[in-house]
Amino acid sequence: MTNSYIYLDTYLLQQDMRVRLPKAILSNMNVEKGKTKFDIYLDASDGSLILRICKDEDGGTNNE
Repeated sequence: MTNSYIYLDTYLLQQDMRVRLPKAILSNMNVEKGKTKFDIYLDASDGSLILRICKDEDGGTNNE
């Protein structure tokens, strides 16, 4: 795990595959409810999921 990670909270994976995000992201990131899209990455080496704010104008997925 990288030292730059900030722990926010623990949430349960819902039956319909949703995960609620902690309210702390609203004050710590430049996001808006119902508008901001996230790209989801898997780090298979340690089983981590990484959420990054989608940077594309059309809201599509970044292809790095």
